Amino acid sequence: MLLVCPQCGTRNRVPDERVAQHPSCGQCGAAVAPHAPVSLSDAALPAYLQGTDAPVLVDFWAAWCGPCRSYAPHFEQLAAARPDLRFVKVDSDAAPQASSRLQIRSIPTTLLFVGGREVARQSGAMSAAQLQAWVEGALSR
Repeated sequence: MLLVCPQCGTRNRVPDERVAQHPSCGQCGAAVAPHAPVSLSDAALPAYLQGTDAPVLVDFWAAWCGPCRSYAPHFEQLAAARPDLRFVKVDSDAAPQASSRLQIRSIPTTLLFVGGREVARQSGAMSAAQLQAWVEGALSR
């Protein structure tokens, strides 16, 4: 499986059975499959989505957004439980180009990408159980 390092952007080949074992980037040594969401910028998001083989969940949020703050622990909880998925957080205020390019109209908005292509979108905060059910339903289509 190819995973893009969230720190330096290097593509790393990681055997599927090693994804849950915290593999490191061959270039910079950072974790390429952390069990927690990673923050990405406008510039880093497109390459991360295109270069990562695993499904990627992206949470668009903002620091001033109350529902975003209540949703964050649920997003983190699922990230810890699902090492087969990559979890990304994008601050809409700090990444206006990504928000515009992906037509984010409200926050929090969660997008699911498979093979670099958006396959599902959900606006609003969810519990970890609701998020898990939404992901499973979207991946089974």
